Amino acid sequence: MAGKLIIGNWKMNTRAQSAQSLLDALLADSECNQSWVGVAAPSVYLAMLAQRLQGASLQLAAQDVSGFANDGAYTGDVSAAMLRDVGCTYVLVGHSERRQYFAESNPLLLAKMNNALAAGVVPVLCVGETLEQREQGDYLQVIYQQLSILVDIDAGDYLIAYEPVWAIGTGKVATLEQIAEIHSAIKTWCLQNAKPSANIRVLYGGSVKAENAESILKTDNVDGALVGGASLDAGSFRMICQAAGKLI
Repeated sequence: MAGKLIIGNWKMNTRAQSAQSLLDALLADSECNQSWVGVAAPSVYLAMLAQRLQGASLQLAAQDVSGFANDGAYTGDVSAAMLRDVGCTYVLVGHSERRQYFAESNPLLLAKMNNALAAGVVPVLCVGETLEQREQGDYLQVIYQQLSILVDIDAGDYLIAYEPVWAIGTGKVATLEQIAEIHSAIKTWCLQNAKPSANIRVLYGGSVKAENAESILKTDNVDGALVGGASLDAGSFRMICQAAGKLI
């Protein structure tokens, strides 16, 4: 796909009515109702939102997926096949908050990636360093270690989202030079190590807002954005999508 990709991550926010209202606002806006725009909603609302998305261009994404491949006694989990069944195009894998609060490991994230790919859902692998790791100069090694699971993926299209942990929900944003450095490093590593490397696209996530979206999206090797808090405001998200639309 040419151009930029924008995915809004609603995280653990909204209720049924507010989720519907937010989605309806995006559907009514031609800047947002595009095939290169998606929203990652809480799992309990995915089926409801999928119904409202029928016939629309806007894509649906999930925030997580089970590490178990088949149906079974895994109470509380949602399989990749279920996500595909309700109409999800994308699923986030290994978001920094999942790594932090749920101690998700590389073997688990590899299983989630493979499950999504097998079900026909595009996984978005999130990678990024903490402030301590950046200040210690270890950030590239940290990111390469997180990317290492891609070596064991034989086929399928997936995305990568670089989200510096220290810039998520903090109001801090990596400099354009820092973003360009990491995105270039990720693509170089993937070309050298990942098998389906020709289709690698890297999104930036980390306090992306209407005010900084255009400059970030114009940065070398940035293929789109994973938007957090700003995706919960239709007006702000519209401006981000508008900035992306100019670059198609």
